[in-house]
Amino acid sequence: MITVSVKWQKELFKDVEIDTSQPPDVFKCQLYDLTGVPPERQKIMVKGGLLKDDAEWSTLGVKEGQKLMMMGTADIIKAPEKGPVFMEDLPEEELVVAMGHSAGLFNLGNTCYMNSTVQCLHSVPELKSALIKYSHSGRSNDVDQTSHMLTIATRDLFNELDKSVKPVAPMQFWMVLRKKYPQFGQLHNGVFMQQDAEECWTQLLYTLSQSLRSTGSSENPETMKALFGIELISRVHCQESGEESSETESVYSLKCHISHEVNHLHEGLKHALKSELEKASPSLGRSAVYLKESRINGLPRYLTIQFVRFFWKRESNQKAKILRKVDYPLELDVYDLCSDDLRKKLDAPRQILRDEEGKKLGLKASEKSSGSKDNDVKMSDAEGSSNRSGEPSIATSEEGVPSENETHMTGIYDLVAVLTHKGRSADSGHYVGWVKQESGKWIEFDDDNPIARREEDITKLSGGGDWHMAYICMYKARVIPK
Repeated sequence: MITVSVKWQKELFKDVEIDTSQPPDVFKCQLYDLTGVPPERQKIMVKGGLLKDDAEWSTLGVKEGQKLMMMGTADIIKAPEKGPVFMEDLPEEELVVAMGHSAGLFNLGNTCYMNSTVQCLHSVPELKSALIKYSHSGRSNDVDQTSHMLTIATRDLFNELDKSVKPVAPMQFWMVLRKKYPQFGQLHNGVFMQQDAEECWTQLLYTLSQSLRSTGSSENPETMKALFGIELISRVHCQESGEESSETESVYSLKCHISHEVNHLHEGLKHALKSELEKASPSLGRSAVYLKESRINGLPRYLTIQFVRFFWKRESNQKAKILRKVDYPLELDVYDLCSDDLRKKLDAPRQILRDEEGKKLGLKASEKSSGSKDNDVKMSDAEGSSNRSGEPSIATSEEGVPSENETHMTGIYDLVAVLTHKGRSADSGHYVGWVKQESGKWIEFDDDNPIARREEDITKLSGGGDWHMAYICMYKARVIPK
């Protein structure tokens, strides 16, 4: 890594970092971020002539502190002095609002796994609110420096996405991510390797959960737990010895196991909540097989579900992919996956929700309270039970995490983001983020190219071929006020 200054027109940009392990087009993306000059228009003078995209930094002789000269015309939106104001004439921040979605992210070299993760998490307004309150200098002693830096980089990148219509080059975020988690910096033949988006998602949430939990970093020290944490209670039973115990744990996602018996998300979730484990039995004095059966005992504002599509294939020595089609709903009801205690808490809010929705359809309120008859509401039925934006039908929350004193969970969730993978291996192929906007429209964030999509396009991402298929789904809770 070397630092140079860049002269462009009348401006001089100092302390511009060059990652010499990356091709020059990554450096050009940085300059695009600084100047607004698209990479294809940039003419950068170096030893031997103009800087080419396929040049090797080692042969160019660029030295620490050197001044480089760049020529090129920036893309500038100029507002007309008079007459009607067209969308293309709006200032950039107003254009973001008018377009109804935020900017795309440049692929810096096999970074689609990172870009798709960022776009999905960026859609959570409560997370953005918590990050804004995170202090730049007030790092707590229980948060390491790299975690602090990654949290700051996430906050700044989210802010940049909200203010830009042009694609953003996430250079700082990427560099800090690699510093915190070196596995994302693996090279193959001098090129950064594709990585697993689920691993990136998990590591980023873990880091943010540590940082935002620190004293003074947020109004609610359990921000990430309230937003994404799932409380599980498990019964662990050994049939051979009759031993039985109970365990509790907090996780940030549910798994959907895929087998020849699984055709629907709900079936995969049920499979994943049952498992066998082998451990020492005190009464038998040896190892024995235990059956672990888990139930949800606490629900988050945003429910993350991972489709377990990859497994290690010894023959090819790589993560192979299960292509089987597994349908998932636009509206998910997890009532029957919950513990008895949690169901009791959900019963009354669910009845209120049903009565409220019944009134909209001209039906009388029911006097009975009961659980869900169907595990999932069919995709075609989801539109009638929530408004266009996917918000709760009778209550919406302001920015910030709603506390238990403000809202009741119902166990019903609306789909708001899907992270897909196209290809045959987790460490190859292509990742894309599909995010529902406040307007109710869906945007496919394919790196730097946001594309408007219809709701029916989202339901076709269930697998069964070589097209994009859901790898991670994020659902937003439908709540009612207390």
